[in-house]
Amino acid sequence: ALFGVFFQLAAAVPVAEMEKRDIWDPQLLYPHAGTVWYKGQTHNVTWDNSNPPSNLTNPVGMILLKAGTTATPLILADGFSILDGRVEVTVPWVLEANDYSLVLFGDSSNVGPQFTI
Repeated sequence: ALFGVFFQLAAAVPVAEMEKRDIWDPQLLYPHAGTVWYKGQTHNVTWDNSNPPSNLTNPVGMILLKAGTTATPLILADGFSILDGRVEVTVPWVLEANDYSLVLFGDSSNVGPQFTI
């Protein structure tokens, strides 16, 4: 009975409306298809930051390396603002292949085109 009273009281209290948040999926610009990276080099990964929404769900970015259809555990960069439009990464020591791509996480995730390492 006591639980029922608490439930009725909780149901009667209005819940504050949460602030609306927008999802943003910026397009990766570099590396693009045909790009070749070499192990140990540094490159600026870039994405289109021209139209961000005013209320991002998560503005903190992370870039992961993907091999073919498999996400690897390799984090190339993290802790940067996705509003910056670029971040410098160092090419990891991985097997040579032409089906690598980058995944930009932040507000949502976006997979770039395949390139070669």
